[in-house]
This record gives sequence, C-alpha cells and structure tokens, in this order.
Amino acid sequence: MNNMADRMHTGELYLPNDESITAEQLKCLDKLYEFNMTRPSEQQKRAELLREMLAEVGEGCYIEAPFYANWGGKHVHFGNYVYANFNLTLVDDTHIYVGDYTMFGPNVTVATAGHPILPELREKVYQFNAPVHIGRNCWIGAGAIILPGITIGDNTVVGAGSVVTKDLPPNVIAAGNPCKVIRWIGQRDKEFYFKGKKINWMAIDADEK
Repeated sequence: MNNMADRMHTGELYLPNDESITAEQLKCLDKLYEFNMTRPSEQQKRAELLREMLAEVGEGCYIEAPFYANWGGKHVHFGNYVYANFNLTLVDDTHIYVGDYTMFGPNVTVATAGHPILPELREKVYQFNAPVHIGRNCWIGAGAIILPGITIGDNTVVGAGSVVTKDLPPNVIAAGNPCKVIRWIGQRDKEFYFKGKKINWMAIDADEK
C-alpha cells in the first residue's frame, strides 16, 4: 500500500496525523504565518511569499491577509490575476485548481478533505481528500463553501452564502444551500450590471484607452 503522504492525493483513506505528513505540513504553516504577519504596505514581500507557498501562482495574483490553508497553499494552483478577499480558507490537503481572473469574496471556504461517515473510522482519525477545480473568470461570493471533489465551470457566479455540493456548469448564476443553478448568463447581463443599472460601454471603452 502507498505511504500516507501518497494516499493524500489518491482519494484513499489515510491518517493525516502521521509523522511523515505533519513534519512537512508544519514547515508550510510557518510560511503561512509569516505571510499573515506582513504589513499591508509590504506588497512585494507578500507576492514573494505566495510564490514560495503555492504550488503554482500566475501573474497579478493577490490574497488579502489573513489567509488560511491546511498546507499553507502547498497544493493550491492559481492561474493569472486571481483575487481573494479577507479570510479565504483553503483546506488544501490535496489539490485546488483556480483559473485566470477568478475572484473570491470574503470568508470563502474551499475544502478538499472529508471524513468517513462510519464513526469507528472517524475515531481512528481517518480522512480522505478529493481535488477541487474552479474555472476561469468565476466569482465566488462572500461566505460561500465549496465541498470536496467539486468542479465549477468557467465564468460561473456562486452567490454569497452558498454551499456547493454538486458540480456547476460554465456560464451560470448559482446560489443557495444546497447551491443550484438559477439561470444562465445571457444578453441581459450585457446591458445591466446590477438591479437595473445599465452598463456604460462608452465609458468602459474610454477607460481602456
């Protein structure tokens, strides 16, 4: 059978308190502590730490402190220009993939770790992990929770406070507990950005010049 560290990424049951795991995990958590102790003005230091902490981090990524992660981001893969507001919690016991331009509101939790239903196995502290995939240009609203093994398609918006228990397709607005698709993103969204407020495309074109 694979060793405990290997089983973290295969979906098998394993013991997360195994010595071969905890020693490495503590090193990662020390680095996370260092990140969270930076001053807001230390932008360059934060960027450098993220490059050390995360498995992959693209251009222009920013995470507001405090940031929490079981492995300090060691199993987190960010594309370009990913933004996360305060209190992002990534239970990154296995891999979390996030596409370019995706945004996280405050207090979002993305979990890859699960525990057996059978009480006897929980008493023995067994755990299993399933990776999470979040697509390109998604917006995950404040307080949303994304459960292990979930895939969210490109451009999808997850409403604040939602609990995502099943995969979501691309190009939809979804919300609720459990999170469900409300509607597809369509023509109206090219005209209005919020409660009847029209998009001023001329102003946007001017901003880009």
